[in-house]
Amino acid sequence: MPKEFFKSILILFPFLLLGKLTIAQEQKEEVTFEIKLSKEKLGLNERLRVEFTMNKDGDNFNPPSFENFNVIMGPSQSISSSWINGKRSFAKSYTYILKPTKQGTFKLDQSTIEIDGNTYKTLPKTIVVTAAVENPNAPKTANDVADESLHLVAEVSKGNPYLNEAVTVVYKLYISPSISVTNFRPVDSPKYNNFWSQDIPVTKYTTNNGTYKGKPYRSVVLKRVVLYPQKSGKLDIEPLSLEIFVDVPTNRRDFFGGKIYSQANKTVSAGRRTLNVLPLPEAGKPADFGGAVGEFDFSVSTSKTALNASESLQAVVEVTGKGNLKLFQLPKPDLPSALEVYEPEFDESVRTTISGMQGKVANHYTVVPSFRGKYPIPSISFSYFNPKTKKYNTIDSDEITIDVMEGPTDNQIIDNTGVAKVAVPTSKQFHFIKVKPNLTRMNVNYFFGSNLFYLLLLGPLLLIPIVILFRKKREKDAGNVEGNRLKKANRLARKYLSTAKKELGNEDNFYIALEKALHNYLKAKLKIETSEFSKEKITSLLSEKKVSDEQIQDFIGLLKNCEMARYSPFTEVQMQQDYNKASEVISRIDKQL
Repeated sequence: MPKEFFKSILILFPFLLLGKLTIAQEQKEEVTFEIKLSKEKLGLNERLRVEFTMNKDGDNFNPPSFENFNVIMGPSQSISSSWINGKRSFAKSYTYILKPTKQGTFKLDQSTIEIDGNTYKTLPKTIVVTAAVENPNAPKTANDVADESLHLVAEVSKGNPYLNEAVTVVYKLYISPSISVTNFRPVDSPKYNNFWSQDIPVTKYTTNNGTYKGKPYRSVVLKRVVLYPQKSGKLDIEPLSLEIFVDVPTNRRDFFGGKIYSQANKTVSAGRRTLNVLPLPEAGKPADFGGAVGEFDFSVSTSKTALNASESLQAVVEVTGKGNLKLFQLPKPDLPSALEVYEPEFDESVRTTISGMQGKVANHYTVVPSFRGKYPIPSISFSYFNPKTKKYNTIDSDEITIDVMEGPTDNQIIDNTGVAKVAVPTSKQFHFIKVKPNLTRMNVNYFFGSNLFYLLLLGPLLLIPIVILFRKKREKDAGNVEGNRLKKANRLARKYLSTAKKELGNEDNFYIALEKALHNYLKAKLKIETSEFSKEKITSLLSEKKVSDEQIQDFIGLLKNCEMARYSPFTEVQMQQDYNKASEVISRIDKQL
């Protein structure tokens, strides 16, 4: 048989794995919109915290009038979002700090918000304001101080830009001097729908002193982005939400007289911003306008103006300046038909700064003349809209003449039938196309008697010895009791440690997952509850199960490392060692139980 026959046998053994598809149906969560009060009875010299919470994002929030109260702070907005077991959890709140203006019993009217096209209202609340108390407002908690001391603001360079005009958004965090920020992480990042966007990386977080609402604050720029609106009308910029971790000083002192700090975390949001994007004016719009917005220069140039036929030159159409350089098409030159023009190569040298895009874009055309003569490249125009002057500008390029000095003339050949044909003068290897070729079939392949025919015929017979060998191997593996027990123990260790492996490098999450894996393993093997976990209890139970002292000490040592990780840093190498040791300990203990 031919070699191809034996090679094609290998193609006959694909194994198809069929899995079960599970379709998770998302449960519709009921919309909630509630009001929460820090207290319903307070003194005239105390403050009241009012929080409006919802579990879905909404628009057109209308708070009550807060009659008989002064708004000391607010509204401060916070947003949090998370995914747990494939289910999204969302929470949003508006918070106000109020101070009563007189004594009495007052009613906070309903507040409203629109969610998914429906209007939701809170229940009215009754507040009793008594005479001034001796100890107004008990000491504020760390979270209360964080509420008053952190403000995330989105500073927008233009509120009414033109279509395709650059808009800069700078996200600043204002921090009161009384607290210090230790870390932050994004909770919700804006998607910038209907905008072309480009992030400007913040390589260093520099703190500047300034003021916020007339009070001294420190500020730091956390994020910068340049936007180019792609449609006119009112466009929303989604809010950026961050979880901020802060240290808040307390009135207590340590043994050495230093201040004791309390840790707190607070979710802050920059709030939704709306731009009123103006359409480009129709009055005076040139017919060849292609959407360029900014301040530009335009030119058309060639690498040479004199050459011979069959030589090539480069024609460059280039736009330089500042504006939406990546968002429009360059005009095309109108070249004579005697010049052969290839598809252009696009060249871009654009950098995006805090003020927008600037640089140049160009199309490079390769042009090859076929005949001698003089060929003009007509002037072409480029139009753009300047948002500063609010006018359209048009730039015309200079006309260029290409002088082809040597080469054939543009002649035609008349054949015997009287039909005119244009010869290809660049090489003698080109000839006229044959319209009636005499083609014959070179080879005919038949299925019967082919390699594929015999392969399909004998293939099932060749499968028989392979199936026999496979069954013998399975029987042999089934008889290896010790090996199967070891494999089962290793699979069990990987099962309980899978979450910890994903968190390698993240110290806190890794040791929390590792400790939970060890506890879950004991809970499954020893049938004990979580409340019974203690090192002495674990040692006693494992000893009763005849587990060796060495394995027990290794297991207890891992639990101690998990506890120590809460107070002292561990390197990634130590985490890897603990992970490997945990896998070995679970496997060995499982073999002894």
